[in-house]
Amino acid sequence: MRMRQFCFHTFLIACLGTAALSALPAFYVSAAHAADSANPAQTATPPDNLSSDSVGGLFTSLKKERDAQKARVIANEIVGEWTDSGSATINLLMKWAEEAADEKRKAAAYDFLDQTILLEPDYAEAWYRRALVHFADGDTRKAMSDLNQTLEKEPRYFPALASLANILESTDRNELALKVWERYLALYPADKEAQKEVGDLSEKLAGTRS
Repeated sequence: MRMRQFCFHTFLIACLGTAALSALPAFYVSAAHAADSANPAQTATPPDNLSSDSVGGLFTSLKKERDAQKARVIANEIVGEWTDSGSATINLLMKWAEEAADEKRKAAAYDFLDQTILLEPDYAEAWYRRALVHFADGDTRKAMSDLNQTLEKEPRYFPALASLANILESTDRNELALKVWERYLALYPADKEAQKEVGDLSEKLAGTRS
C-alpha cells in the first residue's frame, strides 16, 4: 500500500489491520462507475503556483530533491503541515478520531470526523481519514467519494493521488493510472516506489499496444 510511508501509518493499521495494510492497494473499487467518477485528469492536476501557501516552499524543495531518504523527510513535513489544521478544536477532534480508530471504535471515529468536516469542510485531512474508515468498513463508494473530496480541497495531496492510482490499476484502467502516477511524480519525483509503478505500467501498456 502506497500510503504506509507517511506519518498516518498508525491510523491505517488501526483501520485496516497489519495484514491488510501490507497486502492491499490503497482503495479497491468494485464498481466501474466509482472509478470513473474520480475524473483523475482533472482532480490530480497540481496548481501552478506552489508557493502561495504554507507548504509551497516545501513542495519546491520536494520537487528539487533527488535523494529518496531526504525527499521522504520533506514529504513527511508536508503531511505534518496538512495534519495541523491551525484550530485547537479541529486538532482535538482529529486526535479523538485517531484514538477511536486505534481502539477500533469506528462509530466514534465517524462521529468525530463528521463533526470535523462540518466545522471545517475545506480541511482535506479529515476527508482523507474518513475515507480510510469507510474503506475499512468495506464501503468503497463512500471511500472514493471522500477521496475525491480530499483532492478537490488539496490537489497536491499526494497520498490521495497514490490511492487514486491504485484504484485505477485495480480496475484495469492502466492508462489513467499512469497519468495519475505521473502527476504524483511531478510533485514527489524522488519516490522510488512511484517510479517503479510508472515503469511497470508503461511496460504493461506498451505490451498491450504491440
